[in-house]
Amino acid sequence: MEADREANREQIVLVLQGGGALGAYQAGVYEELSLRGHAPDWVAGISIGAINGAIIAGNKPENRVARLREFWELISSVLIAPPVVPGEDAHSAYNEVSATWGMMFGIPGFFAPRVPPALAYPRGFAQALSVYDTEPLRQTLNRLVDFDALNAPPTRLSVGAVNVATGNFAFFDTARQQLNVDHIMASGALPPGFPPIEIDGQAYWDGGLVSNTPLEYVLDEEPRPDQCIFQVDLFSARGPLPKSLMDVAEREKDIRFSSRTRLNTDEFKRVQTMRRAIYRLLERLPPELQNTADAEILHQIKCDAAVTIVHFINRRKNYFSQSKDYDFSRHSVEEHWAAGRADVAQSLSHPAWLNRKRPRTGVTVLDLTPKLAGPVGPA
Repeated sequence: MEADREANREQIVLVLQGGGALGAYQAGVYEELSLRGHAPDWVAGISIGAINGAIIAGNKPENRVARLREFWELISSVLIAPPVVPGEDAHSAYNEVSATWGMMFGIPGFFAPRVPPALAYPRGFAQALSVYDTEPLRQTLNRLVDFDALNAPPTRLSVGAVNVATGNFAFFDTARQQLNVDHIMASGALPPGFPPIEIDGQAYWDGGLVSNTPLEYVLDEEPRPDQCIFQVDLFSARGPLPKSLMDVAEREKDIRFSSRTRLNTDEFKRVQTMRRAIYRLLERLPPELQNTADAEILHQIKCDAAVTIVHFINRRKNYFSQSKDYDFSRHSVEEHWAAGRADVAQSLSHPAWLNRKRPRTGVTVLDLTPKLAGPVGPA
């Protein structure tokens, strides 16, 4: 496979969902991928994925894991002690206490409750638009991210946000513009908790309001090289039937924030399979058909790029609840980080990965993480 990849150089793309505290899983995924020689050429992220992506792209490769760890240790520094009582019920209660504490008192280096609260401000005031103040995050990003490095080769960064006035999705991309701290914060400005961020006279909110994954943006890239896309999902689309109202809230959140990943992957498999077939068909057209108007249209949409999509999915635990994305306890952060590393180690040791070849037709999709082992493709 190594010789096969060398002959057909793949662009490595890391796609990072939004998901708050669950984003520690992405940090673990990045650490293990980098140790195994799969550092990304392009990182695309939304919300916490944009923050992790900025730390990755905005630091030298040898410093990235240390900066990620510095960020996650800072924002998990309120509750450092692990659960003291064994059992899943006690673990769940511990997570709820952590999440409630963060909601009430804020998270160091990330956000703080407004004082006075938003309801005390007149309509139209900037402070009236959010429960929390995110100035701590601005200071953290400016300290941990070198924006000169972030905007320079070799690692491309794309982050997604939503225009508050138009409701349209927007991507800020170092391949097309200079990014600064406002672009990263805009991608993570989830209302009503966080305030909108103004960029060039327009206000933006968290990109997860439209789509919690930037996968569609990556898959729309033209022209397309051969790619290996590592899609990191913080919410699992598949899960058990709920047994309580708390379970219902968690399951609803999982479905809402994960569904577009499968939709985008399935649609891309269908379209790219067709485009590769058109590419091969055009090579076989007789000369008298090569220069026809219909052939010209087909030439515009043909594409023979070989694409492999590898899913890393942060599978739920029995003691998770709907508050899992705002539980910033040190124990939970370390648990998510370790799960990310373990899932990469397992997936990249699987025969389906080790024996992977350049797909000659269609797209190969691999989901090799626990509870759903085995390839989903190729198409």
